[in-house]
Amino acid sequence: MLLYNTLSRRKEEFSPLDGKTVRMYSCGLTVYNHAHIGNFRSFIFSDILRRYFEYKNYPVIQVMNITDVGHMTTDADEGEDKLEVAAKKEKLDPFAIARYYEKSFFEDVDALRLKRAHYYPRATEHIPEMIELIQKLLDKGYAYSAPDGIYFDVTKFPRYGRLSGNTLDNLLAGARIEVNPNKRNPADFALWKFDPKHIMQWDAPFGRGFPGWHIECSAMGMKYLGETFDIHTGGEDLIFPHHECEIAQAECATGKPFVRFWLHIRFLLVDGKKMSKSLGNFYTVKDILTRGYQGRCLRYALASTHYRQPLNFTLDSLDAAKNAIERIETFLLSLESAPCINDDPELEPKILKLKTDFETAMDDDLNISEALAALFDFIRTANKARPSQSQAQRISALIHGFDSVFGILDVEHQKEIPEEILLLVRKREDARRVKDYVEADRIRNELLKQGFIVEDTPYGPRCRRVR
Repeated sequence: MLLYNTLSRRKEEFSPLDGKTVRMYSCGLTVYNHAHIGNFRSFIFSDILRRYFEYKNYPVIQVMNITDVGHMTTDADEGEDKLEVAAKKEKLDPFAIARYYEKSFFEDVDALRLKRAHYYPRATEHIPEMIELIQKLLDKGYAYSAPDGIYFDVTKFPRYGRLSGNTLDNLLAGARIEVNPNKRNPADFALWKFDPKHIMQWDAPFGRGFPGWHIECSAMGMKYLGETFDIHTGGEDLIFPHHECEIAQAECATGKPFVRFWLHIRFLLVDGKKMSKSLGNFYTVKDILTRGYQGRCLRYALASTHYRQPLNFTLDSLDAAKNAIERIETFLLSLESAPCINDDPELEPKILKLKTDFETAMDDDLNISEALAALFDFIRTANKARPSQSQAQRISALIHGFDSVFGILDVEHQKEIPEEILLLVRKREDARRVKDYVEADRIRNELLKQGFIVEDTPYGPRCRRVR
């Protein structure tokens, strides 16, 4: 399996560090507001990556953090804490704000069919681990105390900038104005902040305060996954400074490589533009659900473009996703009425090729768009064939196996047709048999009003729900 590693800027062969279990950390949500669909493009990618490892029979341990303190409004060291800004605006305690939006986040996780991570550590519940890590950096001379906090000295880590390409020399040369005079170097970043006005504070040997954003992920990642782990995922906006700083502080503290593979997801555009409330193109998951779309349609729309390609989201893409899912489910339902006993010899090699094509695409840096293309090519071919009952069962099992990765199908729900609906279908078939097409059309329209569509096939009528 090949994965594109941001650190090396190339695809590399992946296997778990211990040869058995994949250990992966996914940057989660800062819980000061509802998650937007751009956040969930990244979360869905991490979910599909995990699911594909499990499809390949690798055990996975996944960690996704909950940031509930320390994320400043500038994504660096300046400005206000995003939780405290939300708390002032809504006149609530910041912990109450965090729990409210955390609950909202998990509602969205379930609506989009994400597997729950094995651990969702909250930053505020891992302060001792952060203090211990900061103390190590102080003791080793990588960090220093200033009047407004504890800072990491980037000049002590020559590899700073390797992940992002923002080399230390360029960062220091380009810093014409030192924004914070308390820093030794303009690129130094906060590990711990002193601010008597900040509501959330903890005692530490180096002074009462609160953690910087970057130290949180390093401390929690190493607690649950070890000092070196396999994969770290996140949006491309996190490469610098967040992930760059994670690497510096973790590797200086332990003397070991922090993460083997860094995987980053490209930005989401909406109607060809950056998502913005001022442009009226800002969507949360709940906005999409209230428009009547199912979570699995949004999941498909956000996942079907390769993660290293920008994705232009439109409401039309949700309709296309709905149609694509319906096409797969309709094909699967049609397999259940396959009447043939003998295998179709021309179909057999195409069944084998489908599995190969799916896995080849997914093994190539999780190329889900190519994997879906292989599936739809097969459906086009199989719709013209006459699969045997045995072939139909194997095809169905294969596609359901793929869906253990995709997470979009709901075929069993489609099979649940109420008896009163089936009675109407039988009455319509009776009318067609005596060529009373006016009555047959009336019943078809009645079925549509009740949310069902009837299709005439060579094997008899088939009824399904309208999605």
